[in-house]
Amino acid sequence: MTDIDVWRAAAAATGPADRVAAEAGVRLAYRAAGLAEPERIVWADSPRAAVALLGADDGPYGPAARGRGVREAVRTAPWAAERDRAQRRLGPQGWGRHWGATGGRLWEHTERLAERIRGGLVEELTAGSAAPAAERSLRLLLLDAVLGQHDAAWLCAFDTREGTPLHGLGVLARSAGWWWPYERLAVLCERPVELHRDEAGRLDRGDGPALAFPDGFALHAWRGMPVPAEFLAGLGTLTPELIRAEENAELRRVMLEFYGYDRYLRESGATPVHQDETGVLWRIPMPDDEAVVMVEVVNSTPEPDGTSRTYWLRVPPTTRTAREGVAWTFGLGAEAYAPLRQT
Repeated sequence: MTDIDVWRAAAAATGPADRVAAEAGVRLAYRAAGLAEPERIVWADSPRAAVALLGADDGPYGPAARGRGVREAVRTAPWAAERDRAQRRLGPQGWGRHWGATGGRLWEHTERLAERIRGGLVEELTAGSAAPAAERSLRLLLLDAVLGQHDAAWLCAFDTREGTPLHGLGVLARSAGWWWPYERLAVLCERPVELHRDEAGRLDRGDGPALAFPDGFALHAWRGMPVPAEFLAGLGTLTPELIRAEENAELRRVMLEFYGYDRYLRESGATPVHQDETGVLWRIPMPDDEAVVMVEVVNSTPEPDGTSRTYWLRVPPTTRTAREGVAWTFGLGAEAYAPLRQT
């Protein structure tokens, strides 16, 4: 397994944290930063639980008890120093190639997931609150977090072996989830218990949470789009009438994707708007949204059983003919599309 495979696996890891290794990583990170080890290490079942624990103004985890935040010292400064060393050694072009072959291959997925977790926390914990100060305090608290396993992209680009400045952070990222470092206290989070993504790396699940933590904090999504849990629960009972009645255009698109465009066309009594030798053009008007336009094409090469397979191609809403739609899928104009054989 290559280094990037190790870090890709760490970023997507689910199940219980290796608490012994993670706590050792915290102590190493503090010592590498020239700090005394935290007096206490506390575990939380999710970033939501950690935020709730740290959000109190007093008590055993309040600002006075935990001391100043040391994220800059244990995470940001060591990372910046290693990046600068690498850039001096490799030069600008060499560094760009190195990043593209390592952390750049993971960055989009890990950053996207971290942003979704932040957004989910803000949405859930400020729901029903009209006080801007509450959201501002939460966002500031989230800035204190080190992302643990979701820091895999940038850690992948550097040496985290024993004896290196980033060794402690590397151990922790391969062992646990997010964590909050303070002068006298470190709060560490468990990893998710479930993570479901599509082929593009987006959160995606149609029958439950796409991301879930041990305490029940969860994110629901369909092909990367955040959706309410109750919305997913109703996908199994969809009808064309329910799809048309949905007022939220984004949710209506999710319903159509789940239901299937071809099935919707069959069951909604739709009629084609154009037909030629390349296929059949269908249009689905959508209230307060652009129409969904599809071309139905039949594979001219029969399947082994003698049948011909039908394909549905999503094309731009401005498409006026079936030929234009099929040509668009090949990056051509209608006048330039003249296949010798349709496949």
